[in-house]
Amino acid sequence: MNDSTILETRELQKTFGGLVAVDSVSMKVQAHTLHTIIGPNGAGKTTFFNLLSGNIRPTGGKVLYKGEDITHMPAHRRAHAGIGRSFQITNVFPNLTVLENVRLAAQAVGHDNFKFWEHYRRFGEYEARAQAILSQVGLAAQAAMPARSLPHGGKRKLELGILLASDPALLLLDEPTAGMAREEIPMLMEVIRSVKETGRKTIILVEHKMDLVM
Repeated sequence: MNDSTILETRELQKTFGGLVAVDSVSMKVQAHTLHTIIGPNGAGKTTFFNLLSGNIRPTGGKVLYKGEDITHMPAHRRAHAGIGRSFQITNVFPNLTVLENVRLAAQAVGHDNFKFWEHYRRFGEYEARAQAILSQVGLAAQAAMPARSLPHGGKRKLELGILLASDPALLLLDEPTAGMAREEIPMLMEVIRSVKETGRKTIILVEHKMDLVM
């Protein structure tokens, strides 16, 4: 693995009984690039993502992140190392405001959840970071809105903002356009491309709408 390779898989496999879900996948991903894994439903894309994020263990093969073998590293440690993962189903706190959702994610990364005075001292820092992220994903005008009031496309943007608050180097986005209206999709894809360019992130996304990414 050279210095610019952030993620590598070697003969990665996953079987469920007699079903082969991921069949000896080897790949290298360079840092600060954007890639799409495409294929129809049931092709094993989400299973592959689960192997990369540590949600499930492989039957065989290896996963390397920044040159380190993380094959048996649990999901929470991979997240702490800089691998961020989103899911097909939106995952936000509906009764909190859009800003509070992102600010809490930033606070969690700061490890100040149970340190009252430290959290109080750094509150302005978390607030400013959350505001900057909302501007980045196009939700600055909705900062005070309850998350439940956002349209589905807005919730998808918010989920991306929450993920960015953890400052991952590698983002794994599992069908980020799932459930979105056709007219909402180009704007979200533009946000994703902007995140890659301005934030110098590496992004791998799963998509089954092949016409969207071809």
